Amino acid sequence: MKHFYSVLCAILLAGCIGKNTVPSEEKNYVINSSVDHPEWTTDAVIYEVNIRQYTPEGTFRAFIDHIPRLQDLGVDILWLMPVHPIGKVERKGSLGSYYSVQDYFGINPEFGTMKDFRDLVVEAHAYNMYVIIDWVANHTSWDNPWVKQHPEWYKTDSTGNMLSPFDWTDVVQLNYEDTALQVEMLKAMKFWVETADIDGYRCDVAGMVPCDFWEVAREELDKIKPVFMLAENEDKSCLVEEAFDMNYAWELHHIMNEIAKDSMTAENLYDYFERMDSIYDPDIYRMNFITNHDENSWNGTEFERLGAAVGVFAMLTFTLPGMPLLYSGQEIGFDERLIFFEKDTIEWIEEEIWSRFYKDMINLKTENPVFWNGTEGGSFKTLKVESSDNIFAFERSRDDELYIVIANLGGDKESVKMNDYSKSLFSDILTGDDYGFDKSLKLKPYEYLILRENY
Repeated sequence: MKHFYSVLCAILLAGCIGKNTVPSEEKNYVINSSVDHPEWTTDAVIYEVNIRQYTPEGTFRAFIDHIPRLQDLGVDILWLMPVHPIGKVERKGSLGSYYSVQDYFGINPEFGTMKDFRDLVVEAHAYNMYVIIDWVANHTSWDNPWVKQHPEWYKTDSTGNMLSPFDWTDVVQLNYEDTALQVEMLKAMKFWVETADIDGYRCDVAGMVPCDFWEVAREELDKIKPVFMLAENEDKSCLVEEAFDMNYAWELHHIMNEIAKDSMTAENLYDYFERMDSIYDPDIYRMNFITNHDENSWNGTEFERLGAAVGVFAMLTFTLPGMPLLYSGQEIGFDERLIFFEKDTIEWIEEEIWSRFYKDMINLKTENPVFWNGTEGGSFKTLKVESSDNIFAFERSRDDELYIVIANLGGDKESVKMNDYSKSLFSDILTGDDYGFDKSLKLKPYEYLILRENY
């Protein structure tokens, strides 16, 4: 491992320079980023596509028909769960896990052909949308050809038996001590950018793969075209220093779940952002979400976990620093757990309240630069309201414009008074109603205000 970066650079880059980052003393952040985000990510909203469950057909061709609808909704980045053939050995369920990759260069025949996939990418690009695919670099299926061809590429126990990570018995873990494996994995990643013109990757359990590999991969992929890279990780800082544009705001997600269960309060959110401000460079994107494929299938729908607080927490994913994620069906209020290893089609019965809500939230984000991503967005400061454990408030400011978000995270009515803004007048961005803080504001349970200062 110690020599992987230099060896791989010698093989691939012939003059690669070491990448040790020194934290900036001026900013006093623990994690500093040198990643250049693609310009099209500035105000982007990401949408996770579960091809298997999206339509009765469960194919790329059938999904293409939804692209105009998603473009009209305001989605920018389509993240497709793994598109590769799924292993049959030790398969879970009748269809298996997308994350048991049998062939990194192939297409899952259940979804269609390579041409179908390319046509999907072309169609998305025609609608000014971008496509990233899920990449599983940590493990393969047991019947991936590499298992027999290159057993040295896999981790083994003291008796030489190959290992499965965690309880993922349908897969076997790769050994990143082997440089030849890294070269082949990078070759496969380049293949999809060059052959299918995809725009980047969401990388599964990215923290279980060495940062050195990801850094080289990002550099090599960017030589083909500017890519967007999302790491399924939160605790490994080196990933977002030089390789990834964005990681998961997992802790934020869990705090929201706990507040909805009355196990935490708004105070925990204030503590969280105080810590995050001291850890993250503001240009590192965080992915904010209330649901995704794992949460939906294993921990419950957003309605099960958040109850009546779904709307207020979803609103926060669009107004807090970071990029909001929507999962398949979330935009219509689909309220069912999707079975993971079987066919379980989404019923596209639109709940108007939710389709209107998410359209409004996306418009809010894209039309108000203060809510854009990274340093293109506005500065962020929490506003403590001492009189309530349920009120969470913050301001965003950019180019002399000031916005205040006030959210009641509890099931009781609350009064809010902010003396620092008592001489200013504000308008609600969503309703146009005027507000002032010369007197207390009344918020119903789970109600929120998104206010812009009037000049």
